[in-house]
Amino acid sequence: MKADLVIKNIDNLLTLKGPNRPRIKEEMKEVGLIKNGIIAIKNDKIIYVGKGELPDDIKRHENTVFIDGKGKIVTPGLVDSHTHLVHGGSRENELAMKLKGVPYLDILEAGGGIHSTVEATKNSKFEQLYEKASRSLDTMLEFGVTTVEAKSGYGLDDFNTEIKQLEVANKLNKDHHIDVISTFLGAHAIPSKYKENSREFVDIIINDMIPEVANRKLAKFCDVFCEKGVFTIEETREILETGLKYGLLPKVHADEIEPLGGAELAAEIGCVTADHLVAASDRGIKMMAEKGVIANLLPGTSFNLQANKFAESKKMIKEGVPVALSTDYNPGSCPTENMQLIMSFASIIMKMTPEEVITGATINGAASLKLEDRIGSIESGKNADLVIFDAPNFEYIIYHYGINHTDKVIKNGRIVFEKSGKIL
Repeated sequence: MKADLVIKNIDNLLTLKGPNRPRIKEEMKEVGLIKNGIIAIKNDKIIYVGKGELPDDIKRHENTVFIDGKGKIVTPGLVDSHTHLVHGGSRENELAMKLKGVPYLDILEAGGGIHSTVEATKNSKFEQLYEKASRSLDTMLEFGVTTVEAKSGYGLDDFNTEIKQLEVANKLNKDHHIDVISTFLGAHAIPSKYKENSREFVDIIINDMIPEVANRKLAKFCDVFCEKGVFTIEETREILETGLKYGLLPKVHADEIEPLGGAELAAEIGCVTADHLVAASDRGIKMMAEKGVIANLLPGTSFNLQANKFAESKKMIKEGVPVALSTDYNPGSCPTENMQLIMSFASIIMKMTPEEVITGATINGAASLKLEDRIGSIESGKNADLVIFDAPNFEYIIYHYGINHTDKVIKNGRIVFEKSGKIL
């Protein structure tokens, strides 16, 4: 077999080799490190991973590209499995309120928060949303992200806007280097006109929105913001179970601010992930571990909201909950596309080891999107999604935070970003 691309002399190759499932407990520290590693790629697939030189059955041809990995780290492409990628506007005007300690739910009640983004998204044309989200994807790619999840949720009762968001995400999935996986989040907030009758809005989501999204194949997942003042446990259960009937896999924004029982619900329903979990109960964590629900943790959001409380990642790992990490990129509570910064937060603030962090940002992130059989580790037969970092070891990336350590990004076997800053 002839290789199209070979990365050789890799000082530190983190393969994340192992079972194609979410990693738990001590498995999260097993990163499959190879010193003096070598990778061979043909077309869009990895065909060899090892140490030293290529075996005799892997040949070169006249157009084989060689990359020298001396002094570099190579990891699987990063997976950002919780974002609100497609939206209009920005919310820097809320910064003053946050600095005064105004809670997010109070900002929401005052007509800020998501409501202002809903208005901006409704008023944005398809092309404007596409260009804005495409620029964000370019930034994510530069930081080593090769797959993202993108939620709707800024149309609410304006179903045309929800559809517009999903269609933008689907077009970006076709056009951009990064793979974009869509989630329907119509249940992101209660629109103002349904504040006194949330039941009516839930019925619209269940009877009209979910069937149409599923029929048009616009999303893989269905998500709900289950929180005090937003959607109740009962409403969340009904929406997610309806989504399941139509083939939309369940995710849930759970226990971000109040211990409402979202983690327990995620376990009962069998959600793929429960996200945020800052206020998750011990019982909920144990139930998630028993059912294999992935905890998708978003430390950048806690940092930005000045919550002084972060999800208890170490307790979750100890209990056997698989942990993934994401940016939660959105215009209000976490306006950053920098996955490397999130990884530093997870370690420095939440005390995850560097090994646990890279596991959460790769194979467990892939499992959060039900893609662990294709991406998330560097193994023969998997998609050739890789990041080459210019750093002496992985700990250095965590330690030297806030900058971009990416040297090159390879997506589906092609170099799509180099340190020069040029998107190829």
